[in-house]
Amino acid sequence: HYGLKFNFKLYEKQTLSFAYFAKALSGSYMKSTITQLERRFDIPSYLIGIIDGSFEIGNLLVIAFVSYFCAKLHRPKIIAIGCILMSFGTFLIAMPHFIIGRYKIETSIRSSVNSTNNLSPCPASSPESLWAGDRPSILPSRGCEKESSVSMWIYVLLGNILRGIGETPVQPLGISYIDDYAQSDNAALYIGCVQTISIIGPVFGYLLGSLCAKIYVDIGYVDMETITITPGDARWVGAWWLGYLIAGAITLMSAVPFWFLPKSLPMPVEKSENHSFKHPFTEFVPTLKSLLGNPVYTIYLCVTIVQFNSLIGMVTYKPKYIEQHYGQSASKANFLMGMINIPAVALGMFSGGVVMKKYKLTIMGAAKFAFGTSLLGYFLSLIFFAMGCENAKVAGITVSYSGYQSLISVCNSDCSCTSREWDPVCGENGITYVSPCLAGCNSSTGSGKNTVFNNCKCLAVANTQPGNLTATLGQCPHRDSCEKVFPYFLAMSVLSSFIISLGGTPGFMLLVRCIKPELKSLALGIHTLATRTLAGIPAPIYFGAIIDTTCLKWGYKMCGGRGACRIYDTSAYRYLQDGFILTLHAVSMGIGYPSNS
Repeated sequence: HYGLKFNFKLYEKQTLSFAYFAKALSGSYMKSTITQLERRFDIPSYLIGIIDGSFEIGNLLVIAFVSYFCAKLHRPKIIAIGCILMSFGTFLIAMPHFIIGRYKIETSIRSSVNSTNNLSPCPASSPESLWAGDRPSILPSRGCEKESSVSMWIYVLLGNILRGIGETPVQPLGISYIDDYAQSDNAALYIGCVQTISIIGPVFGYLLGSLCAKIYVDIGYVDMETITITPGDARWVGAWWLGYLIAGAITLMSAVPFWFLPKSLPMPVEKSENHSFKHPFTEFVPTLKSLLGNPVYTIYLCVTIVQFNSLIGMVTYKPKYIEQHYGQSASKANFLMGMINIPAVALGMFSGGVVMKKYKLTIMGAAKFAFGTSLLGYFLSLIFFAMGCENAKVAGITVSYSGYQSLISVCNSDCSCTSREWDPVCGENGITYVSPCLAGCNSSTGSGKNTVFNNCKCLAVANTQPGNLTATLGQCPHRDSCEKVFPYFLAMSVLSSFIISLGGTPGFMLLVRCIKPELKSLALGIHTLATRTLAGIPAPIYFGAIIDTTCLKWGYKMCGGRGACRIYDTSAYRYLQDGFILTLHAVSMGIGYPSNS
């Protein structure tokens, strides 16, 4: 009997740990595909923020029902159903890839890709061609009808909502199941193990995102020799769908073990006497008033809401920030998040718990420690303002052709160029041109990625030294000075993340210790509800909207309308995003300061 009970306890802990790992894996993978989804569906950052926040919306739709009513049912099977819903939602996110058709790249390499002499990038002007020039002519007309029939990103939104609904029972029912049937001395250890496993999930999620971002979106369906862009290109889309299939399969597997857990286990003696379900409806309002009447709890709740806004906004778009500001590929940005930033946060939270135990911090000591680490992290974060890179030199956007800021200039006026296309080429003068046509190139040699454009008249305008006036495919790389700044940015990012997360565990213990034992469940529930409603949903949306304001060149959809951003004003991007993060950080410290007095 005792051997069977012990095995079930161990099995229960391992099963819940696997579920936590699966949900953390799929959640972090969603964050890693932000830029891939933007480019694939041609949507702005604020819309990606809505998609990202839809997970919290799904969670909030059923959290009250699950937390109260499902606690009386067969909790392991409810969790299993939740995992199945999560996996279906993850599969639904990947579904558009299989019905949207192949990804079409804006490119000047039309036909004759296999010949050494391609069509001229600078076609002769005519009224008809000038009119058609503002409409991408790369894709077949039937594709427009297909695209206009439905916005495929809706499936991603619905899938993420379904993920949120499925995730809801995992934490409250899983933790309560462990706490009810474990010895009091062992419950904290079991829960700690489960939480630790959940931290490993994001590491693997970002690493999976890094791997899939290296693979071209239509791998297996297209001849890779015909693909003229690289993973560092603003038009590159990785195999975002592949990671969702993998994450969905892992989540589906995590549901299986829960079907073999019993509805209840033998309860420890000290818990069996007091274990009973209550109906708190009649006592809810007075209890809530008592809870919110606690000034320490109320201040902590406000502080964490503001802090979570800053944290969620930063984490959601940090890979994108690394891509746009430092010229790194999506694959490398995700790899760095998974291997450097996430472990730094996990180590900080663990170290904070060690400090609390070693120095036996009181409630006031925990509050002061959390405030001190937050203040130190704030001052370290100020250094990010000095770690900037200049804007990429793009003719007609960040640098002028000949004294005025316009894509059309004397050097390319003889060509019927479209200003909507984004097909960058790097001139030998180190300046990027939006397209070979806008660079004034008259001919090209080579094929595929080896194409070289010749006799580019616009290079002569900005080039004081004689040269061949040639340009190659792709945007010019960032300067060496930017490459030198990047390692320092990573080091400061890791250090500030570690120091700020040091206060995470003491802060959470402050929440637990400042309230009456009978109010803990309600306090944690209100805290989760408030942070998800007031931070998890709005933060990705308004941070995305802020980022959108710094766009210098928007893409255009085939059927008309604005698409995804192609290039940003990196200085404005840095000042706005970092400034907003630091402002929220300062507000949270301002709110929390009275609790330390």
